[in-house]
Amino acid sequence: MFIIVALYCDANAQSTADSTIKHSPLKTLNDTQYNALISGEDISGMSLAAELNNYPLPDNVLKLKEELGLSAIQVSKISAIAKELHRKKLEMGLIIINNERTLDSIFRYHRLDNGSLIFYANRYGLYEGELRNAILQACLATHGLLTPQQLKWFKGLHKAN
Repeated sequence: MFIIVALYCDANAQSTADSTIKHSPLKTLNDTQYNALISGEDISGMSLAAELNNYPLPDNVLKLKEELGLSAIQVSKISAIAKELHRKKLEMGLIIINNERTLDSIFRYHRLDNGSLIFYANRYGLYEGELRNAILQACLATHGLLTPQQLKWFKGLHKAN
C-alpha cells in the first residue's frame, strides 16, 4: 500500500510540474528552448564571458544583497538594471520565436529563395547578438555599482551557492 501511495504522489507531483511547462508550438524549438525564450531565461550561457570574469548578473547580486551589505541606492539601481534586462529578454525571446516561426514557414510552404533565407538567417544572429549584448551590458553596469570589496565577497559567496 505504501508503494502505491508513494508512486501516486510522485506521479501527481510530476504532472503538476509539467503543467507549468508550455509545449512549443514550433517544431524547430523544443519545449525547454521555447519556455526559456518566453520566460526570459538564459539557457545558452550568454552571460558567461562576464560572469567568469567577475562581472555578475544583477539578479545574482540581488540574491546576496544582505551578505554583500548593499546600500539602498545600490539595491535600487541594480534592481532597475535587473528589471530592464528581464524586459529585454522577454522582448527578444518573442522576436526570436517569431523569426523561427517565419523560417519554419518559408521552408514548410516552399516559399524560399536565397534572399529570404539570407535575410531571416542573419536576423536570427542579429537578435541573439542584441540579447547577448543586453545581458553583458547589465553585467557591466552591475559591476560598476559594486565596490571592490563587494565584488570580492560576491565571488566567494557565489561559488559557495
